[in-house]
Amino acid sequence: MTLDPKLSPSMASPQPLADRAFDNLRYIRATMERAGSFTAVPGWGQVAIGVTALVASVVAAQQASTLNWLVTWLVEAIVALAIGGWTMVRKARAVNDSILTGPGRRFGLSFLPAVAVGGLLTAALYLGGVREPIPAVWLLLYGTGVMAGGAFSVPIVPVMGLGFLVLGAAALFAPGAGNWLLAAGFGGLHIVFGFWIARRYGG
Repeated sequence: MTLDPKLSPSMASPQPLADRAFDNLRYIRATMERAGSFTAVPGWGQVAIGVTALVASVVAAQQASTLNWLVTWLVEAIVALAIGGWTMVRKARAVNDSILTGPGRRFGLSFLPAVAVGGLLTAALYLGGVREPIPAVWLLLYGTGVMAGGAFSVPIVPVMGLGFLVLGAAALFAPGAGNWLLAAGFGGLHIVFGFWIARRYGG
């Protein structure tokens, strides 16, 4: 039995409908994945931050006073914020991920309070004449912020935060090694995990 050629267009119509359905499912899946995680953490930006932190650790170790040491690391913090912010915005635009809404906003709200507390404690400790715990405070609170923000990002980010917590705990009990533990954290961990993020998640 042969089909009437006039019926063939109507018989073929379900195929485009199925294609559209699959396209819609793929779109919904991609939207849900973006809604669930902040993917604009910049891998190469982390590497650059790590390199500048290693340079800062060498310069800081040569300073004769605690104030000059502190200023060296604070300048590095400003440089790191500039690099991190610029590369994050670039990656967010490239992957069509929002920084101000959704998981990007939750990432920021989870990460930034710990960093702000670290700044306040740094001022209080320095003015109070208690300088040795400062590296531990930086590492512990940065690690806390990374782990908290990482809950809304790719899975490797909280692991990096855990690394900072381990180094921060070491700095508490070995304050004399604080500068080099900062180098291992803000330098080494950023470089290692930055390469991983860049290769696995792009940029």
